[in-house]
Amino acid sequence: RSHRSSDGKALLKTVIEKHKTIMGIPDDYKVGITPGSNTGAFEMAMWSMLGARGVDVCAWENFSSVWAKDALNEMKLDDIRDFTVDYGYISDFEKVDTDRDVVFAWNGTTSGVVVPNDDWIKPDRQGLTLCDATSAVFGYDMPWSKLDVTTWSWQKVLGGEAAHGMIVLSPRAVERLESYKPAWPLPKLFRMTKPGKDGTRKLNEGIFTGATINTPSLIATKDCLDALEWVESIGGIKGTIERTIANASALDQWVQATSWIDYLATSDDIRSRTSVCLKITDPAFESLTTEEKSTFVKDMTSLLADENVAYDINSYRTAPSGLRIWCGATVDVSNIEALLPWLDWAFHATKNNRMKDAA
Repeated sequence: RSHRSSDGKALLKTVIEKHKTIMGIPDDYKVGITPGSNTGAFEMAMWSMLGARGVDVCAWENFSSVWAKDALNEMKLDDIRDFTVDYGYISDFEKVDTDRDVVFAWNGTTSGVVVPNDDWIKPDRQGLTLCDATSAVFGYDMPWSKLDVTTWSWQKVLGGEAAHGMIVLSPRAVERLESYKPAWPLPKLFRMTKPGKDGTRKLNEGIFTGATINTPSLIATKDCLDALEWVESIGGIKGTIERTIANASALDQWVQATSWIDYLATSDDIRSRTSVCLKITDPAFESLTTEEKSTFVKDMTSLLADENVAYDINSYRTAPSGLRIWCGATVDVSNIEALLPWLDWAFHATKNNRMKDAA
């Protein structure tokens, strides 16, 4: 199980190569495994690359808000523009300038809001695009030519174990790493370059060939490989996207026919098909205080967990109280269809219990 053994390195390299092949990542892009899940991968990119030019940060949910706050409050970048909006909305990309560096999430895991298109990213941009794609890959066909840094984890879309992240670098991102030295010191876990013989900075190629930093788990690596082989067996990216669309469509039929629920996303073109976030629109629920709404949803989802129907489908702790249903490819459409009557049951049971308590 040594990650430094030839077999261990070969296993890690296979996971990298399968990701690259299955996802259609260009040959001249670098793909690597990082410590710290998607958070580790994205922070590694931010702290290694930002500061060379002005930065636009776009945020519309929890994790993209973390990246924005890190750039503003921790990195304390001098030239930064903040395009943060509330849950359910998306940043105004017409105002974003891709001749500056841009930090954003493709899919808002905690808001159910997704980037509608890549038209706002210039092909001849001067800046780098840093994209958190942890709940988008395998559910969407990513526009690699428009993305300079892309990150995700094995946990979300592949249903694997956490603690390991993936990072994809375009040639432009590699050039930034080798030509730019940040003003701040970088901890070992964030260093993607090493000194060259001529005193220049060179990409640490080992990260992208299986010499993963910080003792990766080979059990988790084998689990990821199993997931990737399953993806291949269902037709690759085409198959995972088709499954995701089918799941989201089954859920949408129920939403359209149900009076007490609606999407948190404010328009259809920005509605996620992987992490679908829902809000309760029943007048009795909307009349509750914020704390009472949170308690209502906790009671409702506890009923579902007690019946072994669904787990952890309440909205993220920083999001408005509601539900969050995973419709990614690791879920069968029959599971979504089986869930829906239970959601109705749990809502009405919780509402009736509250009415009895009030009486």
